[in-house]
This record gives sequence, C-alpha cells and structure tokens, in this order.
Amino acid sequence: MPWITRHRVQNQTLLISLKWQLDAGEAEAVVCAQETGADLLLLDERRGNRVATDFGIACTGILGVLLEAKHRGVLPAVQPVMDKLIRQAGFWLSDALYRRVLEISGE
Repeated sequence: MPWITRHRVQNQTLLISLKWQLDAGEAEAVVCAQETGADLLLLDERRGNRVATDFGIACTGILGVLLEAKHRGVLPAVQPVMDKLIRQAGFWLSDALYRRVLEISGE
C-alpha cells in the first residue's frame, strides 16, 4: 500500500456544512480524516483543529511535527526551522508560543 493515497470525500452534506466554519481545504481535510479513520490530521488553524477535535479526530500542526522530529532525532534543532518558516513562508506565531516551543524542545 502506498504511503500517500487519494480519497474523494463522500459526505458532501457534512463538507458543505463545515465550509460555513472553515475554509474549503480545512473542511475537506476534516471530512476526509473522519471518513478514512485517520490516526492524525495535520492542521495549523485553531478553528480547524477545534472542529476536528469535536469530531474525535486527533490533530497536530507544523510545530507539533517539528517537536516530534526533534524528539525522534530526525531534526537537530527546531529554532532554525521555525525562523525560516517565519521569514520565508510568512508563518505566524505569537512570541509566547515561539518561546514555549523552544522550551519544550530544550533549546
């Protein structure tokens, strides 16, 4: 079985109702995760995360991925990657969250 598979969302009614709360991509990701029984959904927007959690779907964001990568020894440091995301990709996070991620990562 391939690592990545495509899934066309079936529950159009749920998809349409979630589009009232989320952008189209997030809504489709939540419905897709629910339909496929995904173990984890990657979402960075707080609202999308809250909706997915309400559906019983476990979520993480890019910062969670970075912390897990550091924990597993795949990534030597989180700070340079966060700085690059902020500078080059326009990724936004509060100063408090930035400091908290560094604290958790031991940096």
